[in-house]
Amino acid sequence: MADTRTLYDEDFVAWTKQQATALRTAARSGTNQLLDWENLAEEVEDLGRSVRHELRSQLTRIQRHLIKLGLSPARNPRRGWRESVREARSQIEALLNENPSLKSELDRFIAEQLAQAIKLATADLEDYGELNPTKRNAVCSTSFTADQVMSDWFPPEPSRSGGRQK
Repeated sequence: MADTRTLYDEDFVAWTKQQATALRTAARSGTNQLLDWENLAEEVEDLGRSVRHELRSQLTRIQRHLIKLGLSPARNPRRGWRESVREARSQIEALLNENPSLKSELDRFIAEQLAQAIKLATADLEDYGELNPTKRNAVCSTSFTADQVMSDWFPPEPSRSGGRQK
């Protein structure tokens, strides 16, 4: 039991997987406890999924803003985008420290969330009249490495010619 408590404290997501498996195993063993074993297991798994969802959301946020930082000539929102990226990176770092088992999924999550980030960044740039065909192609062909997403890296400033100067 000490190992379970330690896992709970050190990697909540791994604990949720372990506990869901243990609940299903207990249910199959024919215990006479009047518990809704399958739904209990589902609820425990959902707790881990919510942590994954938070991680994915932050990865989308970072990539969305990195795209805009690389392509938008606008001046004013840049500081806010950079602050948002830093905050999301900090939140991800905390999530990964609390749930080290998620580190092995980071590259996959970054790749999976890119399409959503591109969709959101495209809409943002369109809203401000900053998306010409060349930029649209650039947005759609964007990708980031895990190091770019998670380090202090930011894309170089784009040319300020054309587009709104907001």
